[in-house]
Amino acid sequence: MLFRTAEDGTLISPSTGARNACYARESRKLAVAVARQALNDAPGFAAQDVTHVVFTSCTGFSNPGPDFHIIRELGLRENVQRYTLGFMGCYAAFPSLRMAAQFCEADANAVVLVVCLELCTLHMQVNDAPDSILANSLFADGAAAAIVSARVPEPRSAAYRLHGFESALVASSEQEMAWEIGDEGFNIVLSSYVPDIIGANIRALLGGVLQRQNLAFDKIDEWAVHPGGRAILDKVQQSLALKPEALNASRSILRDYGNMSSATILFVLKELLDEAESEPAMTCAMAFGPGLTVETAVLERLGCTVPSAKPPAMQSLPVGVTD
Repeated sequence: MLFRTAEDGTLISPSTGARNACYARESRKLAVAVARQALNDAPGFAAQDVTHVVFTSCTGFSNPGPDFHIIRELGLRENVQRYTLGFMGCYAAFPSLRMAAQFCEADANAVVLVVCLELCTLHMQVNDAPDSILANSLFADGAAAAIVSARVPEPRSAAYRLHGFESALVASSEQEMAWEIGDEGFNIVLSSYVPDIIGANIRALLGGVLQRQNLAFDKIDEWAVHPGGRAILDKVQQSLALKPEALNASRSILRDYGNMSSATILFVLKELLDEAESEPAMTCAMAFGPGLTVETAVLERLGCTVPSAKPPAMQSLPVGVTD
């Protein structure tokens, strides 16, 4: 138990060190489990095929970290290249996938294991601050893994082809969303204005990546939006004039799992794969984080799967998910 109660009944908040020690212990187990699931569920891929590991997290630090333990415990080659993207926040899956895609473009034999793992609840703050109350009700723990390769997916295998990525910063908004290290966990700043800021800027920001892919808004078949909260989804839907059902996958993940920071968008993409009944489909994915940073990607869904019981094994180039 991280939180303890004093004799007078007051709650004693654990130190950042105690929280991080829990992160180091639990992230190792969870990272190994989700990486194993991704490999088990990826047709034609074995542990010895992996050439790179990209590990992403913003909720803790340890060294040797989960990336090291993935290699040792799953029997990957010890010369696997390892990279850690840390403290980026909810949008970090996109830089991770973009890095993986660049490795595959440079080397057609590259097989990149991407792991996004967040233990957000370790940083629960018990006080009356609005930011803390909102964070406690919204954020959750989760992990997701993806295998990215230049190989052609097996016939009818559910996967995504990565077409392009785009990064953008919303002007004069850095004070509205921030993430910093405090004495009693990590402190989040999450302004109530964030949904309005995203809603006011998202159409213009998306125009760039879609134009570079020679796509118009009406050519996007599916939308994978990071569910940073219900208000954010409402504003994105309104600003892009999307049909009510367009964000069903995002709303479902928010309802069932909460906001798991960087892992969440992979859950949304997995949900779209599970619900798919036809293919192919152009997919626009996006996530938001400190800065205010907006990351977007254009993907093409290949193949489809028969809906199965949750929580499903994820396969998106292929992708594995656990929670």
